[in-house]
Amino acid sequence: MSIAADWVFWQTPGPTLATTREVSTSTVMLYSSYDYKLVTLAAALAIVAVYAAIELSRRIKCFHRRSEQSENAFIAVAQAVPAIMWTARADGSVEFISEQLHAFSGMEREDAKDWGWTHAVHPDDLAACLPKWEHCIRAGEPLEVEYRLRRSDGVYHWFLVRGNPVRDAQGRVVKWIGTCTDVEDQKNNQQSLEREIRERTEELAGVNTRLQEEIWERDLARRGFDEKNERMMHELTDRSQRATLLAKMGEHLQSCVSRDEVFAAALGFAPRIFPARRGAVVLLNSARNLAEVAGAWNDCSLPVPVFEPSACWAMRTGQPHLVVAGDTTAPCAHAAGVDKSYLCVPILAQGETLGILHFQATDDATSFGDSELSFKTTFASQVGLSITNIRLRDALRTQSIRDPLTGLYNRRFLDEMLEREVRRAIRAGYGLGILMLDLDHFKKFNDTYGHEAGDAVLRESASFLSRSVRAEDFVCRFGGEEFVVVLPMADLTAASARAERIRSRLRELTLLHQGRSLGAITVSVGVAAVPEHGVSTKELLEAADAALYCAKRAGRDRAVTADPRPSPEQAAVAASDAAKS
Repeated sequence: MSIAADWVFWQTPGPTLATTREVSTSTVMLYSSYDYKLVTLAAALAIVAVYAAIELSRRIKCFHRRSEQSENAFIAVAQAVPAIMWTARADGSVEFISEQLHAFSGMEREDAKDWGWTHAVHPDDLAACLPKWEHCIRAGEPLEVEYRLRRSDGVYHWFLVRGNPVRDAQGRVVKWIGTCTDVEDQKNNQQSLEREIRERTEELAGVNTRLQEEIWERDLARRGFDEKNERMMHELTDRSQRATLLAKMGEHLQSCVSRDEVFAAALGFAPRIFPARRGAVVLLNSARNLAEVAGAWNDCSLPVPVFEPSACWAMRTGQPHLVVAGDTTAPCAHAAGVDKSYLCVPILAQGETLGILHFQATDDATSFGDSELSFKTTFASQVGLSITNIRLRDALRTQSIRDPLTGLYNRRFLDEMLEREVRRAIRAGYGLGILMLDLDHFKKFNDTYGHEAGDAVLRESASFLSRSVRAEDFVCRFGGEEFVVVLPMADLTAASARAERIRSRLRELTLLHQGRSLGAITVSVGVAAVPEHGVSTKELLEAADAALYCAKRAGRDRAVTADPRPSPEQAAVAASDAAKS
């Protein structure tokens, strides 16, 4: 019999020794009241009752021994099974659970009895499994549910819990017996399989979608092939004609000897290269403070023929600027009132903006394509390149840019180059460093060793400076024993560091002239930079020169950074103080 059945059976009342004593007492009383036969019969009955009670007690003890043996056998089997076995009372409270629960979760068996096992269940699963267990208890239905149990290290595993009711002869549920099986591996395998199936399904769906799209695209391509081919042929023919005209214009521009000839050629070729666009050529005047319309084609008209350079975004940025019709993000002020899309392309020569090419859309061509933008940029580049070539030819005719002794750039080149680099740095927003160097005690070399030795010192110093700068830097002979180094894209900190490195390494230079050592060469350096010390060539050179003389007065062989120029407010205060004094 089961544990619950044993318990019910043990509670069934039966005869006891008290009953025997009561029977004996009654016998005595009967003996005094009735005749001998009745007394004899009563005695016999009493003896039978005593014997029956003794026999019943013996049988109950035997029954308990067998039940205890059966229960021990059940517990031994439960402990040997890998799954967690359990039994519960009719109300669902657990009365027995196998040692496997303790081995898995670390929970003591006594703590798991009744409803203590719920503390090992994952909180998210408890709300689902308890109502189902209560329903099975009420309905007497078998239980099958999955939930997670906490392992001793805190990790949760999935378990499959099954339970069946045990009924008595009347069909009432007197006990529940069941198992908890670890299904974590099966669960993971199932999830992996489901995920793989889902991925494969998605891949198949994607392949099917792509196939459908490809079929649709191929059908669409076949239907529009003739039209697309005709359009491409027209575009290719148009681009070929434009490229031919651009090449002819380039050949013509190479023969131009002045800016006026260049812009006249540009105005002549523009209507033929861009027949579907209205356009104009706008140039900066000699003072570079005003832009004027030099010519136009296809009835292009600008609201104002003369305007400031800041009124055009292309002149500000040095990049092509497209304004789509209706876009108010960054319109050009000089094109106020133009209701169609327009494009401004800067004409650049050696980094300097000379003007712009202004194009306007028409009713037949309302937008600007990428290929068209490329042609317009090339057109402007050819114009700018021609201006550059003319400038170079003019420069070669009028002056030499190299110092004959040192091979460095000369003062005239420095003036032109520095002005260009200053404008470029200001326009792009990056720094520009200036180093002005003066060889210390140079007169001593001339007096002691002669002018040939002095020239050797200048040549070796110039060679050292050329090796000590980057490819994009400029080293110029400013005059006498003075040199200027221009450092594009270098802020004041980088320029000061470069000056100190040049100064320290020049001391290590060993010079020999006619077999004699000329001794150590030291240099004093003045450092200035854009924008801390000015935004013009004059301001920068003056600041660097002032810093150089500070280095001389401080004892030579050192690099000194120029004092920052005062702000307008500081200058006003200084002027006011000077006036008061």
